[in-house]
Amino acid sequence: MQEIRFDDLAALQAAITEDYGPWSAELLVSQSMIDAFAELTGDKQWIHVDVERAKRESPFGGPIAHGFLTLSLLPQLRGGATFRIVDYGNATNYGANGLRFLAPVPAGCKLHARGRMRAVEAKPKGTLVTTETAVHVVGQEKPSLLYQGLVLYTGKR
Repeated sequence: MQEIRFDDLAALQAAITEDYGPWSAELLVSQSMIDAFAELTGDKQWIHVDVERAKRESPFGGPIAHGFLTLSLLPQLRGGATFRIVDYGNATNYGANGLRFLAPVPAGCKLHARGRMRAVEAKPKGTLVTTETAVHVVGQEKPSLLYQGLVLYTGKR
């Protein structure tokens, strides 16, 4: 895996691509995970937590994961990257340029993700890196989640 210094703008810009990297490891999204997320957030909508009702009434044939649960799994789905940013002091979540929930994540499915570098920008305090991650239900062509995240990498003190 290629290591790129957080302040090597030329090397980071060379990593910008339209192609996604390899798939991450697969992650099972269990009903118990969905229930725990519902309990933690207070979002106990029946389509997520009432298995029998979701089987009867949901257009998806059963319960589905919360969109924000899928988003919160991104740290576990990272991997498969072709590069690693190194030698920084701090990496700060700077927000998002885009977030789309495009397809359901059924309880009991497996997810995997892949990403790509979208942009690099020098900032007074460091380097702002924009990446895009596509999370898919294994075997599905359409992503369930498409996320463009920003991270500000700063130097060591």
